[in-house]
Amino acid sequence: MRSLASADLPPRGGAARGAPARAWGEFEGFYREHFPFVWRTIRRLGVQGAAVDDVAQEVFVVVHRRLGEFEGRSSAKTWLFGVVRRVIADHRRTLRRKPLGAATDGGELDAPTTPEQGPDASAERSERVRLLHRLLDQLDEPKREVFVLAELEGLTMAEISEALGANANTVASRLRAARRDFEAALEQATRSDEALEPGAQQRRHP
Repeated sequence: MRSLASADLPPRGGAARGAPARAWGEFEGFYREHFPFVWRTIRRLGVQGAAVDDVAQEVFVVVHRRLGEFEGRSSAKTWLFGVVRRVIADHRRTLRRKPLGAATDGGELDAPTTPEQGPDASAERSERVRLLHRLLDQLDEPKREVFVLAELEGLTMAEISEALGANANTVASRLRAARRDFEAALEQATRSDEALEPGAQQRRHP
């Protein structure tokens, strides 16, 4: 993917007008620490292609402007998830307003990789990421959100309730349904992949 370099961040005193009087270094540290979470959450919530970077950049424009409001009473992930949700909603409204035939998102993007990964490990990881996204795409939005936060990010039920503005019983019910649907989709995908393996037909019909 196109990584967000420092030039992609809000310029000092520029794009983030009205930003709180926070040291720039503090924002840069917050960005470096939490960018991976923001990027993968955007992708896991269904944004695709080059739009992932665009949405991530907009998220951090909002973060730069509002970082002074974050008092640490909730976890950074909980607070950031709320920002991500709102920016994605704005992004989707913009897409719906585009005329037919307008440019759409590009192809699939994998999660950022590290230089230490060899080509085989990288290819295997990319395949797992694509499968994960394919399965997540089969969940409706409420189930997808709780599954991402609980199963993939390890947030507590209390944190998820706060992030979504939903009570604990609702979150628990959605998570049970999301786990059930995800497992069913995974089983179906596994059967389909096995059917496509070379020699599968011969094994079935010796």
